[in-house]
Amino acid sequence: LSTVTEGEPGEGCEPFELTRFWAALDQTFKVTSQEATKLSLAFSRPPVASVEDCQKLSEGVQNAILAVATVYYWLPKGQGTTLRKMVRDATTEVMEEMIQLTETIVSAPVESLSQEQLKSTGGVWEACEQVSTLPRDNQAAVASALSACLGVVKDALEEMEHAVVEGQDPYSDIMEDDELGFRGNRDTYWSEADRKLLSSCMGLMKASKACLKKVLCVVKAYGKADSPEQISQLDDLADVANEISPSVDELALSMYPPMNQLGVRLHVSTKEAFLMNFLHFCRTSHVCPPSEEGWVQFLTGAVDHNMNKIKNLTQGQL
Repeated sequence: LSTVTEGEPGEGCEPFELTRFWAALDQTFKVTSQEATKLSLAFSRPPVASVEDCQKLSEGVQNAILAVATVYYWLPKGQGTTLRKMVRDATTEVMEEMIQLTETIVSAPVESLSQEQLKSTGGVWEACEQVSTLPRDNQAAVASALSACLGVVKDALEEMEHAVVEGQDPYSDIMEDDELGFRGNRDTYWSEADRKLLSSCMGLMKASKACLKKVLCVVKAYGKADSPEQISQLDDLADVANEISPSVDELALSMYPPMNQLGVRLHVSTKEAFLMNFLHFCRTSHVCPPSEEGWVQFLTGAVDHNMNKIKNLTQGQL
């Protein structure tokens, strides 16, 4: 397991064929699922399996897991780091679930099929089934990664919008007067100055959402994984997007009262850098033809506009 999680895929299978790789990976995941079923059934009721049968079952599980790892290592880095990470995560999950099943069987007496053993067996099945949902090239992998980042940003924005709609007290839905007894504490409310800054921060969060949404659209429409340059450009977009979503979460947390305006400014400065890099990588990559440059310029202006407002409002904190 540590070899897969820490090692690097090899480049030894030449020439690499993506369709052959996926056919082999599908098959190894299927065999692993079958071996998990055999193992679980053998230890679901008395009598205890013989030493010879245990050895056969152990060899079957070991060979299946080795086959999964071997096929994973066929996938060269040149096919895309985003795709490779998703395949690695799926491979690691299969191994972890099989380890969990084995440990469950070893630690439980052979009397009946326990709920824990059923759960562990189902865990292997689910881990193996996910191979059918994995993206088949780096374009699809990056689109999936961008979609996940967009989901995180949407959730953070919706949560903050909900807090603002709640009124002067963003904690009203989680704090009760009779339980905590300090509802008059102004640290749980936004001041008027806070609300002015809050509006611009929300604008920056909305710009983040718009950036991710538009880049996701052009990756789906124009993204290709036919050349090393195209694959690398897609990975660059995914790498920066993976920085944007946690930065939005961190900004949202810093916006709750008592608001530290200097902390907010530091968070938004980091966020601005990520967004500008994101738009730059998009504009200079193959996913952004001339017809798409207009919205890139518009969103760059939106980020600048909100950042200038935030800088003006927090100038006295420096």
